Amino acid sequence: MHIVVSGATKGIGRAISDTFASNGFNVAVCARNKADLREMQEVYAREFPACQLLTFAADLQNKEEANAFAQAILEQWGAIDILVNNAGLFLPGAIHEEPEGRLEQMIQVNLYSAYYLSRALLPSMLQKGKGHIFNMCSIASLHAYPNGGSYSIAKFALQGFSKNLREELKDKGIRVTSIHPGATWSASWAGAPFPEDRLMQAHDIALAVWSAWSMSPSAVVEDIVIRPQLGDLS
Repeated sequence: MHIVVSGATKGIGRAISDTFASNGFNVAVCARNKADLREMQEVYAREFPACQLLTFAADLQNKEEANAFAQAILEQWGAIDILVNNAGLFLPGAIHEEPEGRLEQMIQVNLYSAYYLSRALLPSMLQKGKGHIFNMCSIASLHAYPNGGSYSIAKFALQGFSKNLREELKDKGIRVTSIHPGATWSASWAGAPFPEDRLMQAHDIALAVWSAWSMSPSAVVEDIVIRPQLGDLS
């Protein structure tokens, strides 16, 4: 079995990759930082020796790089079983105050990356007549909040993309799931003044993805909403 996870060297993406690797999947990942990819290769060689790990340095907001990543996967495996569109970037800011170009940046990183990679890999899933696409949306995809700015706009758009895919693919054997995590510990929260138990762990999100994947082909979890036990941060 083969899973593709974008933005997978840290945080939620890494936790998802580790969970599926520990359950017998081969894993293809991409990230912009080559050093992070090398570190992941070293860890997997020790901890998941049976896993075939494909790593690729790419910035998926660039269509050519997204297509190159997809082509490398298809050349190696021919087809995939799961795609997790996890690559993204969070930059807060009010719409009337954020710098020029922030909307374009947020759309490119958080939406276009998923759009490009899905379009490149979907034909292989359609040919098999089965597969599962997970789109890493956010609580910010569901509710507007102060200082959400262009990030929230982009995540609302990603949710729209995910819902559209679900309708297009429901009769083609391909499941589509939107994931909406609240605050989850990752590199972006480094130095934040919160106790560890105030935020969720990345592994919590990975377990939810594994559970949704593990259901029978006749069932699909369309949306996964996960919040810290004490609620959203304020």
